[in-house]
Amino acid sequence: MTTIWVIVALLVGMVGGFLGGQSRGLAKRAELDDRLQREARAEADRIRAGAEAEARQLREQADQARQDATRRIQEAGEREAQLTALGPQLDAQREQLVTLRAQVEAERAQAKQDTARDREALAGDRQETRRERDELKREIERVNRRAEQLDARGEKLDALEERLETRARALDDQEDELDGRSKQIDLKLYEVANLSPEAARDEIMSRLDAELEEEKAIRVKAMQERATAEARRTARHVIAQAIQRSASETSAALSVSVVPIPNDAMKGRLIGREGRNIRAFEALTGVDLIIDDTPEAVILSSFNPVRREVAKHVLDALVADGRIHPTRIEEMVHKAQDEMKTFIHAQGEEAAIEAGVVGLKPGLVQLLGRMYFRTSYGQNVLKHSIQVAHLTGIMADELGLDAGMARRAGLMHDVGKSIDREIDGTHVDIGINLAKRFGEPNEVIDAIAHHHDPENGETLYSVLVAAADAISAARPGARREELESYVRRLEQLEQIAVSFPGVQQAYAIQAGREVRVIVQPEKVTDAQATLLAREIAGRVEQDMEYPGQVQVTVVRESRAVEVAR
Repeated sequence: MTTIWVIVALLVGMVGGFLGGQSRGLAKRAELDDRLQREARAEADRIRAGAEAEARQLREQADQARQDATRRIQEAGEREAQLTALGPQLDAQREQLVTLRAQVEAERAQAKQDTARDREALAGDRQETRRERDELKREIERVNRRAEQLDARGEKLDALEERLETRARALDDQEDELDGRSKQIDLKLYEVANLSPEAARDEIMSRLDAELEEEKAIRVKAMQERATAEARRTARHVIAQAIQRSASETSAALSVSVVPIPNDAMKGRLIGREGRNIRAFEALTGVDLIIDDTPEAVILSSFNPVRREVAKHVLDALVADGRIHPTRIEEMVHKAQDEMKTFIHAQGEEAAIEAGVVGLKPGLVQLLGRMYFRTSYGQNVLKHSIQVAHLTGIMADELGLDAGMARRAGLMHDVGKSIDREIDGTHVDIGINLAKRFGEPNEVIDAIAHHHDPENGETLYSVLVAAADAISAARPGARREELESYVRRLEQLEQIAVSFPGVQQAYAIQAGREVRVIVQPEKVTDAQATLLAREIAGRVEQDMEYPGQVQVTVVRESRAVEVAR
């Protein structure tokens, strides 16, 4: 609006100046003035209309801006209210964020520790890998040396084969020579002795039979010595490896157990009025309770180790409790029997774990646990079975067989002894039936059936189990037997040896593990002595039962004595 009025004033001034400077032509000027005023007024109206329109637009924009400001203030208030309401939540989220940050830091530290441990484990694995690589290199070297030895042995065998062929040709030549000599002998006999052809033929055949028997014995002895030497080297290596890597304690069980008591007055309480306590105890446990003058001790006697162990637990519990009467005794016996079942199963599980055998059925585990109380020549059968399992597994590894199957066969080979005193039959037959009933593999059944006669076995596992059984039983102090049966075994061993023709005397030595046979030199040759030792060993295996093994040594000696005077 101010701009419009300024423009109008300027126009008016210009008009006034023009009128003052130009005095002439007033009418014309007045007319021009009117026209200019009209134009100025029209221009002013137009400018005023534009200014008003612009003012209205500015007022509308100001109103819109005011409304926007008001709306924004309201929104800001609402936002502030929302933020005020969300304050505790934000604080809780901030605390959670701090907690999460602490957890992340802890996890980062744990990750660093785990990374350090992984690095240490990786370093250990690398060392183990290096060690295994070195071991593999040594094994490869050993295999190479073995291959060289086998090559050398092959060359020796080739040379031996050539010598055998040469000897065979020599034998053929000798046979031809013998044929010629026999013909000459026939002619000579006909001429000199006036013998019939049948008698001469018999004479010749008897001589040939003697010569061929001698030659056969010599060749059998040479081949046997060669095969025995080779087998002995391999067997010595395998058995030595097994023995060096296995060790077990020597255990012995007696038929009596001594139970300590606090004082001798307890003996009277154990006997009870008119002996009712001791009678109830012996009837329920099946064990003899011996109460004598031994100070502060009583004796339990029974050949059944399980019953004796149950009775010992019962007696210990009664002495500790102090309440001793038939009802209490019966209660403690039932409790001890239940505990004994659990103990037997635990022993079976421990034996299977120690032997490295898995997958046994619970019934077999229970039978294994029963062998904890079974002895053979004083040797604990369960400990013996565990050691046989270890030895068999080691030897199977050396020979490239299944070590797991070998350990299983070794652990189960005497399972029949767990119940052989309760049912009829040998422990071998009982063990075979048990193994078949529980679905054991054929290799295990064969090892059970032939661990005393491995030459009849169908698999190599029976041979390994038999060898491990002999090793475990032959350790010094592992087994013992009664004096009467020991003397009877020695006498039977000597009687078998002297029953053969040509035997002069036989002596059982080394506690029955060797029999020394002395033969008559004029009746038994050196070659026949080898066959005789083999025959005696076969008779001993067939007719006798003995722990370990028995070595048969045949001695042939001839002496010539003369006195110089």
